[in-house]
Amino acid sequence: MSKKPVEKPVEKSVENSEEFGAEFDEKDAKIAELTSDLQRTRADFENFRKTVDVQKKQAADFAKFGTVEKLLPLLDNFELAFLNYQKELEPLKKSYEKALLEVGVEKIESTEGTAFDPKLHEAVSVEEGEGEKEVVKATLRPGYKYEGEVIRPAMVQIKHI
Repeated sequence: MSKKPVEKPVEKSVENSEEFGAEFDEKDAKIAELTSDLQRTRADFENFRKTVDVQKKQAADFAKFGTVEKLLPLLDNFELAFLNYQKELEPLKKSYEKALLEVGVEKIESTEGTAFDPKLHEAVSVEEGEGEKEVVKATLRPGYKYEGEVIRPAMVQIKHI
């Protein structure tokens, strides 16, 4: 049997401590840079998600607003029917008004004597009087608000009192 010569373990020389520290500093800097990039990416994504949520809500609100706006001629016809057949349609009128409120549609107040508000009323004629105060004399077409926003102002005649 032959004996193999025993090899002496080769001692690896430890690199200069400055080079070793510089390598760690370089890696720490890279980790810090990547962490910063990740944080910015997360923040950008969160901002993007919030923007998309807002845009979705705006699109849904715009669609609802447009739908209600298309129903205005139908609402006008109901109002005419209620005026002409008050006794017969009284039970229907109450459920009609309740349904409008449930979906967020509200009729603009424009009865005779109501103070004129250019944000809510559209004046088509003015009857001169003695005073400076303008009030509604008659409603020619009802106006509506949807969720607090005016969809169509009430078309009215006004008079000064």
